[in-house]
Amino acid sequence: MIRVLLVDDQHLVRMGLRMLFDSAPDIEVVGEAANGSDAVRLVDDTVPDVVLMDLRMPGLDGVAATRRIMSARPSTRILALTTFDDDDHLYPVLSAGACGFLVKDTAPADLLDAVRRAAEGDHAFSPNALARLVDQALTTRSTTSPPPLPLTRREHQILALIGEGLSNPEIADRLNVGVTTVKTHVSSVMIKTGCPNRIRLAILASQHNLT
Repeated sequence: MIRVLLVDDQHLVRMGLRMLFDSAPDIEVVGEAANGSDAVRLVDDTVPDVVLMDLRMPGLDGVAATRRIMSARPSTRILALTTFDDDDHLYPVLSAGACGFLVKDTAPADLLDAVRRAAEGDHAFSPNALARLVDQALTTRSTTSPPPLPLTRREHQILALIGEGLSNPEIADRLNVGVTTVKTHVSSVMIKTGCPNRIRLAILASQHNLT
């Protein structure tokens, strides 16, 4: 069971998120906080696996709260969930220790997938945020051609769709296969390429002009 703490200053947002997670048999909401200070306290009280963190809140904001939580409990996985999809919010919260950055119009299935991936040690990003991270990483890439990828045709397809920022459910829908099948292919691509997470896979896809 994945233990989740919800942090958002809007009660209606927290209520909607709780209803979504209550529908998932493998996720349990262990607490709610309306500000960063309460979030820091509740992490100690509830010991969640994943914290879904709003960024703009009264008092202690989400970036400062993320920094304090990661300092005290570095194994906690924190996913930023915000209305503001810009670099002024993306890079500070990642520097504070967040493992992902999602906007609030993320589809419910993608949000559930992101929480599960975060709990497993992976990263999760909205497509626009992922694209900006990839662009920044590629500004210093080598101009030489990368070596061929040791992937099957299906794995090439999977890698290309990861490069576009698609989640596992979206890839499954695009390719008309099951989510479990997609997860198996993603794991295989990671092993074959030595990429530890989806950010590195997205960069690799761009380097090979798959996007």
